[in-house]
Amino acid sequence: MIDIDLLLSWGAAYKKVSANETIFNQGQLCLFYYQLVSGKLRWANMDDEGKECIHSIVEPGESFGELPLFDDVPYAANAIANEDSIVIRLRKPTFLELIKDNSDIHFAFTKLLSKRLRFKFSIIESFGSHCPENRIATLLNYLKSENKNFCSDCNQLKLTRQQIADMTGLRV
Repeated sequence: MIDIDLLLSWGAAYKKVSANETIFNQGQLCLFYYQLVSGKLRWANMDDEGKECIHSIVEPGESFGELPLFDDVPYAANAIANEDSIVIRLRKPTFLELIKDNSDIHFAFTKLLSKRLRFKFSIIESFGSHCPENRIATLLNYLKSENKNFCSDCNQLKLTRQQIADMTGLRV
């Protein structure tokens, strides 16, 4: 999302996270801008029964947890490492100065948040259908259109059946 050298020049720092380590929790105040450098993580909520609802599988180069940077409300979901990962983080006040000084980055965030909101609309619409195939097709079509979670060499999906179920509100 943002060039790592630019982030470093503004004072960002790397942080190693272990598999299954929580980076931030739902309800926690936002202190940093986060971007994944290596590894994978998920952005998810847990219901009262312990079932996970995955909003996104974050891949290297992607930012995550941006909403509280802009609306000053606590995180709406948890960020959890799927595997050993490295994130780069920049303090929130510094991030806001960075985007004020770099309007192209600000517009890129506006576009990113709009794309994510549009995806959520399509997922919510698919929940109106009680046809599980429709929910899965909506998710897969979005992931394919964004070239996200697909192996570029073999055109295979890099998600488990459980992750697909957790992203569509279904059971395996």
